[in-house]
Amino acid sequence: MATRIFSGIQPTGQKHLGNYIGAIRQYVEGQDRGEAIYCVVDLHATTVPFDPAELRRSVHDTAAILLAAGLDPERCIFFRQGDVAEHTELCWLLSSVTAWGDLNRMHQWKDKRELLESRQGAFLSAGLFLYPVLQAADVLAYRANEVPVGDDQRQHIELMREIARRFNERFGGVGRDVLVVPEHRIPEVGARIMDLQRPDSKMATTGGTEQGTVLVLDEPEVVAKKFRSAVTDSGTEVRRGEGKEGIANLIEILAVVRSVAPEEIEREFEGSGYGDFKGAVAEAVVEYLAPVRERYAELRADEAALERTLAEGAEKARAIAAPVLADVREAMGVGPPR
Repeated sequence: MATRIFSGIQPTGQKHLGNYIGAIRQYVEGQDRGEAIYCVVDLHATTVPFDPAELRRSVHDTAAILLAAGLDPERCIFFRQGDVAEHTELCWLLSSVTAWGDLNRMHQWKDKRELLESRQGAFLSAGLFLYPVLQAADVLAYRANEVPVGDDQRQHIELMREIARRFNERFGGVGRDVLVVPEHRIPEVGARIMDLQRPDSKMATTGGTEQGTVLVLDEPEVVAKKFRSAVTDSGTEVRRGEGKEGIANLIEILAVVRSVAPEEIEREFEGSGYGDFKGAVAEAVVEYLAPVRERYAELRADEAALERTLAEGAEKARAIAAPVLADVREAMGVGPPR
């Protein structure tokens, strides 16, 4: 049986170079490694304050970027989470085998709770607390074997695995597991793409610097300017080493874009100055992102086509998730017997 891959992506914030290298590119490659299922998780985006019209725009923005990057609805299942009701029902059923203490220990819950509680009049939703259960339902509904995620999601995947194991122990038959316990797949690179202005911090649209975050849809001149102003050090050697985090980040980026080892980049630019090197990195990144930016503009202009693509994907997703949910209901004694 082919490996079944599942991953969801938030429709919030603009996608940056780190997202593209660490997640989006991995989604595209997943289409050749197994049965790939991807969704835009609009339900997760409702756990914090949001604007309904902006949410719909962001879903279309994210869908267009993923399709422009190479997701092919003929080679994967691509849909909007909120179009498949099995996710929310399974979330509720799985909450019965999820420990309150486990949810309360989630690092992201603690961080977001602290951030929201620091704001006057802020509202802390129960949905934010239950976020990991819905995330588990997203994956377990498809009996996926593999979940490509960033290292920051490791704790959530471990909880997901524990939920599946606990469900099988409590409701599975002898020698029969109802749910598949998935494995995580953490990319080797993307997590190391750092902010160009703060090379000790990951590139991010939330909490990162504007000049240090290269957006997938940035115009070429904007990309070039950001790389020209990238923080380096007082030396001149294009090599990695202690105190050279900025240059090391640029070496890493160029190595990924060219699909070569970092050592090859160091050899190529031995004796070059930082100015020439930054220019070369900027030129390579512009060329790397150009096809996505151009294709995105075409796709985003036709919202009706985007909606058709998402609806067709949701139909395919329901065909897989509905029987799994039926098995869960049967195992738990929910609803009439089959």
